[in-house]
Parts: sequence; structure tokens; C-alpha cells
Amino acid sequence: MYYETATNDHGLPHDPLKALIAPRPIGWISSLDAEGIPNLAPYSFFNLLATNPAIVGFSSASKKDSQRNIEVTGDFVCNFASVDLIDSVNATAKHVAAHVNEFELAGLTQSESRLVKAPRVAEARAHLECRYIKTVELPHEEDSEMVWSLVLGRVLAVHIDDAYVRDGLVDTLAMEPLTRMGYLDYGVLGGVLSRERP
Repeated sequence: MYYETATNDHGLPHDPLKALIAPRPIGWISSLDAEGIPNLAPYSFFNLLATNPAIVGFSSASKKDSQRNIEVTGDFVCNFASVDLIDSVNATAKHVAAHVNEFELAGLTQSESRLVKAPRVAEARAHLECRYIKTVELPHEEDSEMVWSLVLGRVLAVHIDDAYVRDGLVDTLAMEPLTRMGYLDYGVLGGVLSRERP
């Protein structure tokens, strides 16, 4: 099949694009609002974008609580979403009022960060404490109601559960990262392939 994204005339019941760019890591972003109320939400448009300095980014199609909080307070945490936490991750995707604490909504434990004010998900196997850099408004059609913004942050500190550091390496497969596929689907890693670089 072939289709052009400008018209999206693929003829399928749902847009297949996200099913092709998969699996995607989940940025499980925690933040605080100006009054100190925690927020927690998953973003499937998320990734590590650079190292030295380490920079992460996530984006969404509207200005949600996470973005507003981060732009006001200047920091956030990326919490590692693992397979065992799928229901908690999914629960925090619910659209709720800004004053609702998603940690409580999902039955999760808040843990203090060391360098930023935003709390960490205690149940997560790793965390990235991040300082806000800037927000980049992405190109969009003039008549579009969906304006995507990319929120960038510098990773200041990393927490890793010691149980997953083996022989000097992080055992990512053992950490069982939860990933996003297309539609309502999540994915899990099935194995590892290694190659020496030429």
C-alpha cells in the first residue's frame, strides 16, 4: 500500500504510522505544579536525544499539565516504565483535572529526587532527573487544532536499581522496558542481538 500523510488516505480504520515506528520508549514524566501538586503522565513520543550533555525530549499534541508544570518549575523526572507497571502507566494516561495527583490515582509511591523538585516513582527501576531546557513548537498546518511541542531537558542525575547492574553493565532486557506500539498495543523486548561495529 501507499499513501501520503497530507491526505492520510490509507483506507484503514486507524492511522498505521505509529504501528510502523515501533517499539517506542515511554517517557513516564513526573513533575510538580507551582503549588507543589505532583503530576505523572506517560508519553510515547520520547527518547534520549544526545549524550555529553545527556538530553531527553518528549512531545504531545496539546499543552498538557506536564508541559505547563515543567515550563513553570524548571525540572522533571523520566521514570522507567517496565512491564510489571503496565496498569499503573496506563492509569496515569487518564485525562484528569490538573489538581489530581496521578501517583495516588495509580497507587504509586512518591520518592524524593536529589537534584530536582519533581518526585520519582519509587516502584520504577530507573529514573532520570532532568532540568528543563526549552520547548520547541513543531511545524503544523495553519488550520490544525493539533499543535505539537517538543519539551527538552538535560539529564542531571540517573538512578538505577542495583539489581539490574550485572558484570558492569545494565541488563536492559532483565529490566523489561514497556514500549508503545500502534493503536492500543504495548510491546516487550523479546531478546538481544549484538554485533561488533565495523
